[in-house]
Amino acid sequence: MNILITGCNGQLGSELRLLEPQCSEHHFFNTDIAELDISDQQAVENFVTSNAIDGIINCAAFTAVDLAESKKELCTTLNTVAPAYLAHAIEQRGGWMIHISTDYVFNGHHYMPYVEDDTPSPNGVYGSTKLAGELGVSKFCQRTMIIRTAWLYSSFGKNFVKTMIRLGREKSEIGVVADQVGTPTYARDLACAIMTIVGKGIQPGVYHFSNEGVISWYDFAKAIHRLAGITTCKVRPLHTTEYPTPAQRPPFSVLDKTKIKQTYGIEIPYWEESLKECIEKLSQE
Repeated sequence: MNILITGCNGQLGSELRLLEPQCSEHHFFNTDIAELDISDQQAVENFVTSNAIDGIINCAAFTAVDLAESKKELCTTLNTVAPAYLAHAIEQRGGWMIHISTDYVFNGHHYMPYVEDDTPSPNGVYGSTKLAGELGVSKFCQRTMIIRTAWLYSSFGKNFVKTMIRLGREKSEIGVVADQVGTPTYARDLACAIMTIVGKGIQPGVYHFSNEGVISWYDFAKAIHRLAGITTCKVRPLHTTEYPTPAQRPPFSVLDKTKIKQTYGIEIPYWEESLKECIEKLSQE
């Protein structure tokens, strides 16, 4: 198959690129803004048609959650409008689409692991535009698979893990929110799952994916420092009210992964095992 990957320079896109040699039966078109402006509908349709694209893995998104509150138009373009263009273009070829979404489509007040059929209720601009993006891709492409994920990190790009390592080496004390809980997702694990799904065939619908286990941001930061060998920085627990942000975060962001595990026979690693793997990779760079 000819497969288009958008957002190829982001965390997930970069991990997918590393796995492509293992899927040599497919031809991948890795694009970011320089290669394809997905907010340009004509450019999207031309690219999909001229390259005979069979499937799209959409990793592109506006993910700066706080900035989204003041950049609503740009956020809407990238998270809602552009995915619909991709879905419309691939539907014309009878192809499929994997669209990456987020736990932020929920408000975080459920306090039981969210299943795919739970009613979304986003708190802010980011979550609202991602939810609208889900509805758009489902409307325009029949063979659409939506994967919601959470707390994504990788050895690529900017993320919580790399920030905690940097701050841990620069500062003697930092404060991290302790009353927001969820599950981290190592982007490489999600990339492996996506490649498995491509190999086994797209089953349309909404799915959830994160690593296994549940922790707070504070616990996550403590684990990062322990695994990175950082001992000179004290991590202090904070209440959300002590760390105000423009966007409201979901206090409970745990996703139920039963559906994706049963449908594709995927075994998902425990969060600490994957964190250790990522930190070891970072230490070798």
